[in-house]
Amino acid sequence: MDFYLGIDFGTSGVRGVVINHETHTQTEIKHHWAGEPVAKGADSWQVGLFRLLTEIPEKLRREIKAIAINGTSSTVLLCDGAGQPVDAPLLYNDGRGSVVMPQLKSIAPPQNNVLSATSSLAKLLWMMQQPSFSQGRYFLHQADWLGFLLHGYLGISDYHNALKLGYDVEELKYPQWLEKLELPIQLPTVLPPGTPIAKLRPEIATGFHFPHDCLVCAGTTDSIAAFLASGAKYPGEAVTSLGSTLVIKLLSRTRVEDSRYGIYSHRWGNLWLTGGASNTGGAVLKQFFSDAELERLSREINMTTACELDYYPLLQPGERFPINDPLLPPRLTPRPHSPVEFLHGLLESMSRIEARGYELLQVMGADKLNRVYTAGGGAVNSAWSTIRERHLKVSVMSSVHSEAAYGTALLAMRGTDFFN
Repeated sequence: MDFYLGIDFGTSGVRGVVINHETHTQTEIKHHWAGEPVAKGADSWQVGLFRLLTEIPEKLRREIKAIAINGTSSTVLLCDGAGQPVDAPLLYNDGRGSVVMPQLKSIAPPQNNVLSATSSLAKLLWMMQQPSFSQGRYFLHQADWLGFLLHGYLGISDYHNALKLGYDVEELKYPQWLEKLELPIQLPTVLPPGTPIAKLRPEIATGFHFPHDCLVCAGTTDSIAAFLASGAKYPGEAVTSLGSTLVIKLLSRTRVEDSRYGIYSHRWGNLWLTGGASNTGGAVLKQFFSDAELERLSREINMTTACELDYYPLLQPGERFPINDPLLPPRLTPRPHSPVEFLHGLLESMSRIEARGYELLQVMGADKLNRVYTAGGGAVNSAWSTIRERHLKVSVMSSVHSEAAYGTALLAMRGTDFFN
């Protein structure tokens, strides 16, 4: 029997899902980052990847026909000619690119999605000012580099990851304004997500007992993978990923881009997946509550009344969407004495941010929202779902499959057909 492996490198850990040709899950593996090793460099990614491969039952590994990987959007690194990182990666929410924004605004067209301090291109321009840049040859996204570890070819990306680098996903090429920069680094060759790149490296296939003809495919981003897994497929349907951060994606017949609000659109065949990513989300909740406390206190929230506490829950200054401001301060006061009331205020405020995001997309021409699927850990919080449904004014339901890794496994199986 043929099997397909999807791997998800998210903000909280690494996950793997193996499916069969009927799309049924055969095994699921999860590893949460202990503390914040994801911030310590690419070594932890490599350890996480190979550890995951070893924990897939060998009888499945021997029949896996294709592998795809997703990574966090705009998590990037510089590598030398051998694929070794020359410095620490910059994570998805790293705002050091704010110092190059004047330069970037003089280069990129108005409202382009690269006009954000956390965009891949902003990070690249910042890297160019660092001493380590002279050692770099390739600029890669997280999923690109992890794929390289498996297939051995450097400088290959997909058009979902490359969007915030400035790649034109409508014309399927790097735009002229970017080519004119003559950047002293190798930008990735960009393929449609799911495109087979190469077979597994022979040493990987042998060492982990995979078939030698197992293909490694071009990947995607974590939020796109969550959409793939959700079951959403018609214009007006959307997916909110409630993980460490809050990410929304609305399937639309119209492409919407506006850097002022951190709005961008991914290509989805003849449609567009438009949305944005906020820095609010589950990571803020875990700053104040344990998992057990979240579960217990959520049950005590009085759902018959709205909470008037008006927060902007962030771990640190900086927001990407629906406000694009690298200096936006967190707002977490006044803090009531009651932990139930405080949690209610946080959930209510996050729901307002989500609703504002969808409102912006529709004001700017996206299809009318009619249903929201929910992925990520927050999907199991029924109190949060009830609050969100009140703000969104449409039905809110859990995704058909909650793991982004499942969506990536589908991508490995169906390849580019997924977007046609």
